[in-house]
Amino acid sequence: MKQLHFRHLVNFVLPEKRMKEIASSYDVVDGPNDEGEMFTRPGILVDAFPSPYPNEESARYANGGANPPDLSVYTTAKHEGLDYIFALLLGYRDPPAGIEVRDGLYYNVYFPGGLIGMPSPLHSDGLVDYEDGTPCTKSQMAKDVVNFLCWAAEPAHDERKLVGLKAMSALFCGTFVVGFWYRSMWIGFKTRRIDFTKAVM
Repeated sequence: MKQLHFRHLVNFVLPEKRMKEIASSYDVVDGPNDEGEMFTRPGILVDAFPSPYPNEESARYANGGANPPDLSVYTTAKHEGLDYIFALLLGYRDPPAGIEVRDGLYYNVYFPGGLIGMPSPLHSDGLVDYEDGTPCTKSQMAKDVVNFLCWAAEPAHDERKLVGLKAMSALFCGTFVVGFWYRSMWIGFKTRRIDFTKAVM
């Protein structure tokens, strides 16, 4: 998730102090320093999420030749991205008769072509313990993943909508005030009566 940073999770997932601890547990390549060399340092809140692969070649090798996509904007970049990801997570099946699946590929009814290089990430129920006692089913975990990816695509979505609501409210109040002022200033001109009388010679 290249577009998501540790700071985006502050007060949404964990408090700032805890997020700093998590960020500092990762080594980040930075630089160059005064000597022109790259160096590693503990991560900070402004750093992006670390990639699980050092480069694209290793990512392809670990995923059967397919480069994993950047999921930070996937829900908004793909048409009906939310529904697609939810269906994809739950669409793993045994291949039907007549379809051969080579090693390293898996059959998914919702993936274009039917064969995908990613194994099922939700292979069984009970992978997560919910604090509120929510049953941990595959569909519940898929829903949580989709909701997180939707939030990751636009972390400032709620704040943006709130600012827009405030702006629309201010414009409405301003329109009312301007309308009242316009009416009070021009009411005398718009309602006056001018009579013309014939001049007496």
